[in-house]
Amino acid sequence: MPAIAGIHGPMLHDTPTVSQLSQVISQAIAPAFLLGALAAFTALLITRLNRIVDRTIALNSIADDDPVKARLKADLPRLLRRAAMVNRAIFWAVIASLTITLMVIVAFTSAFLHIQHERGVAFLFIVSLIAFTIALIDFAREVRIALSEFDHYG
Repeated sequence: MPAIAGIHGPMLHDTPTVSQLSQVISQAIAPAFLLGALAAFTALLITRLNRIVDRTIALNSIADDDPVKARLKADLPRLLRRAAMVNRAIFWAVIASLTITLMVIVAFTSAFLHIQHERGVAFLFIVSLIAFTIALIDFAREVRIALSEFDHYG
């Protein structure tokens, strides 16, 4: 089909067909589920970080001259380690989410422009899974610290 010239120059003549877009949409289903899982995981991590921060604020508000409660401040270094791990996990979960989002954009743009995208999409998916794995490892380390060391609750 020849290109049709309009007022603003030549128009694209090879737009993707419904079947091509349908194929890209079907290929984007798995990344979409992963993106949903990453969103839920990130929300969980943010909730944990908020609880750690709240506990840290509560412990810091204890007066040093309160002999009964001052010993609870011994939990602060552990809480700071946990907060750092959750913060890193959030960072890597966001990187994974951004990579998945970029992957879907590349897939649709490639289909629209009729460009081979398999290697690029595969690379982005691998990067996303690596980032997600790092986030899960940091989360597992934080949970292990939270459960394995004694809480200094009064």
